[in-house]
Amino acid sequence: MRSAEVFRETKETKIRVGVTLDGKGKSEISTGIGFFDHMLESFSKHSAIDLKVEAEGDLHIDMHHTVEDTGIVMGQAIAKALGDFKGITRFGHSYVPMDETLSRAAIDMCNRPYLIWKVNFSRDKIGEMDTELFKEWFHAFAMNCGGCVHVENLYGENCHHIIESCYKALARSLRQAISMDPVFAGEAVSTKGSL
Repeated sequence: MRSAEVFRETKETKIRVGVTLDGKGKSEISTGIGFFDHMLESFSKHSAIDLKVEAEGDLHIDMHHTVEDTGIVMGQAIAKALGDFKGITRFGHSYVPMDETLSRAAIDMCNRPYLIWKVNFSRDKIGEMDTELFKEWFHAFAMNCGGCVHVENLYGENCHHIIESCYKALARSLRQAISMDPVFAGEAVSTKGSL
C-alpha cells in the first residue's frame, strides 16, 4: 500500500493529511471552507486517491493560510507515499470539459517542482472563497509533491466550472503519472537513473 500521513502545525494552522495512492477516491475533508472542501473531494474522486484532510486555521483572519498550508501538507503526503518515485509512469495529462468550460493539466512527477498557471477569473470570490487563493493551493501542492505542474483554462465563463475543471484535470493527470508502469518496475523513468 502506497500510503502516508503528514501532520504540520504552525501558529497559523494545524493540518493532518492522510493519503492512499492506490485507493478508490474516498474522502473525508474538513477545512472549514465549504467550497474548498468541495474541490478537494472532487480531487480525491478523480485521482482515485483516498484522502483525509483535517485542517484548522486562522479563518478569523482570512482563508489564505488554511488553503496554502493544506496544499503544502497534501503535496508532502503524496511525495512521502511515492517514496523514491521508482516505477511510476511519471507523466500525465488530462482535458476536462464542464459545460461551456474546458481546462487542461499536465504533470511530470520528476521531483523538480514547478507551476505554470494560466487561469483567470471574472470575479473575486466563489462562495466565500477568494479566487486568488486557488493559485496559492496549486503552487503549494506542486512545490511539495515534487511535480512539474501546468494548468490552463482554455475557455469558460462560469468561475465555478473553471476552477472545478482545473482540479479535476490535475487529479486525472496525477492519477496517470503516479500509476505503476510494469515496464519500469523498480526503475526510475529517467536516463539519470533517479528522480
